[in-house]
Amino acid sequence: MRFLFLTLALSFTLLGVAAHAADDARPYSPVTDARLTAPEPGNWLMYRRTYDSWGYSPLKQIDTSNVAQLKPLWSFSTGVEEGHQAPPIVNDGVMFITTPRDQVLALDARSGELIWRYRRELPADLFQLHPTNRGVALYGDRVYIATVDAFLVALDARSGAVIWEKPVENYLAGYYMTMAPLVVEGRVMVGVSGGEFGVRGFIQAFDATSGESLWKTFTVPGPGEPGHDSWPGETWKKGGVPVWITGSYDAETKLAYWGTGNAGPWMGDQRAGDNLYSTSVIALDVASGAIRAHHQYHWNDSWDWDEVAAPLLIDLERNGKKQKSLVHAGRDGYLWVLERSANDIRYVSGQPYVHQNVFTKLDPESGRPQYDPTKIPRSGSRSEFCPSLWGGKDWPPTAYSPDTGYLYIPANENLCSAFTGEKAKYRRGELYMGVPFAKIEVLPTPEARDHIGELQAWDLATGKKVWTSKFKSHNWGPVLTTGGGLVFSGGTNDRYFRAFDAKSGKILWQQRTNSGVVGVPTSYSLDGKQYVAVQSGWGVDAQRKQDFLDKAFGTHTQVPQGGVLWVFGLP
Repeated sequence: MRFLFLTLALSFTLLGVAAHAADDARPYSPVTDARLTAPEPGNWLMYRRTYDSWGYSPLKQIDTSNVAQLKPLWSFSTGVEEGHQAPPIVNDGVMFITTPRDQVLALDARSGELIWRYRRELPADLFQLHPTNRGVALYGDRVYIATVDAFLVALDARSGAVIWEKPVENYLAGYYMTMAPLVVEGRVMVGVSGGEFGVRGFIQAFDATSGESLWKTFTVPGPGEPGHDSWPGETWKKGGVPVWITGSYDAETKLAYWGTGNAGPWMGDQRAGDNLYSTSVIALDVASGAIRAHHQYHWNDSWDWDEVAAPLLIDLERNGKKQKSLVHAGRDGYLWVLERSANDIRYVSGQPYVHQNVFTKLDPESGRPQYDPTKIPRSGSRSEFCPSLWGGKDWPPTAYSPDTGYLYIPANENLCSAFTGEKAKYRRGELYMGVPFAKIEVLPTPEARDHIGELQAWDLATGKKVWTSKFKSHNWGPVLTTGGGLVFSGGTNDRYFRAFDAKSGKILWQQRTNSGVVGVPTSYSLDGKQYVAVQSGWGVDAQRKQDFLDKAFGTHTQVPQGGVLWVFGLP
């Protein structure tokens, strides 16, 4: 998936323990299955707040009429550099955030007072391809974090003390985790990263109480499993297909929907075939881990267009009746609408939301794309394609508002890429890509000098784009929607965090922060007051992409790093 510049983990300051700011006896509300299924409006209990992954808060005290008055109320500096991507998770006045290098901080959501801090003790020989963490999961009176050295850790929510930690895989083989776990009915589910290291991806479920492994489902099928014949020879053993982002869940069918990443190595001609279940959405039975259905967005991926973002579960009006849909803005630059059922995922529609020159057409029944052969990267030759390897949208999540019926996409336009492939050589724990770093190119179009980043709004009822807000900078901003008719997002290199009118796209408020905002924003309420919270802290692929753009434009863009949690409210 993402790549470049291996960063050595600094372990001498990370002591796998919880440090307490002060003795604290405040009450803590256990997180139940019922609360996860129907969270209170004022809380944000999981990665996208609800199992459907909408990224929507029903709170509406802050609205289009008063958002211009929004002010920073308190902030907290994490003391950590690199990309701060995790959402502030809030449970009845207690906030949990994570930072790069696997720290967990519990804070008073009213005042910002530190309650406790957990520092993961990381191995001295750990190399971090993506030094970040995308958040915690809550269940009962515990906090769960998936670590970059491939462990699942359960912490006491009141004290930060370690209750148990379970190995998921061996980091020396290239496995690691950055995702926020997904908890459903006492099962803590995680997926592994490492698609560039010749790993074999999987999703695994653990008992929330004991940490016992309940099931493990590989995203690259082995001998005798459906889809195994889509991998030639022994390529399945090192096939990649990581799972980076928290899945969605349908409580009615008991299915969890996960997006999957790129196959390995990057050059598809070194693993001829469709390579299931790469660049797909898969539906897993949460009780058994069985794959009940799948849809592959594009086959034999050779562009590093992994599709790890979880689909949004939205009931759409189609031909006069409700259709249970999966909606996904793909890294391949297409907006996909699928129909979900207990045993199937059916293609409905797909259309480009940025310029895309690889797909020549989609099969009207299956949605399977046909490719322009001149745009397929191959070993031993150079190929250009659009959008760039970061795609129309990378990992930052979209959001949906049930009030407008719009999907909001943090997009990047006017960028293409070129690869020159070579034969990949496997060495355990080393990169296994088939593309030398020196042969990866980012190619801005002439229009890129005017703008690259976009925030797009799509009316899902009509399938039409209704507005676009454009930015000179590229955009890495996860999106939040609210009942106040607002859309919040950052993501640009000018360090702004913004509020948009959800209907028109007009910028109604903006606040410059300490760094670039690549964190997932959330909203919560306490004592009748609504807050909006986000972490600011530029790094990882946002910075790597900026380096490529500076090289292409002959510029030198400086975006300061350093994590700060910002909490905003009305004065």
